[in-house]
Amino acid sequence: MHRNESAENYLETILVLSKRLPVVRSVDIAAEMNFKKSSISVAMKNLRENGYIRVNDAGFITLTENGRDIAEMIYERHTFLSEWLISLGVDEKTAAKDACRMEHDLSRDSFAAIKKFVLESKAKKTI
Repeated sequence: MHRNESAENYLETILVLSKRLPVVRSVDIAAEMNFKKSSISVAMKNLRENGYIRVNDAGFITLTENGRDIAEMIYERHTFLSEWLISLGVDEKTAAKDACRMEHDLSRDSFAAIKKFVLESKAKKTI
């Protein structure tokens, strides 16, 4: 599976679920993303074949190191961008939706520049 927005969303969802649940299964991902289990099965097969996840005999899904790195990068972007948009006055629901779109398309350099600017701005306000 070419790493794309869809793959990143699945990996991020697995990460988020793993923080909330003792184990993550396909049915949990389907419920969280509001997708059919058949769609999840195909995606999990692709993620597994590309080394982003492991699925044990009981059907429990875990992220590989590579999968976790991608998931954590996307999750950091999502939470940071959501919080930033909310601080600008965007309502929470819209901020989350917009952050979800932005998190996949920003280059590393642009995200780093935005993050640096926001953090420096916050530091100046607290002085």
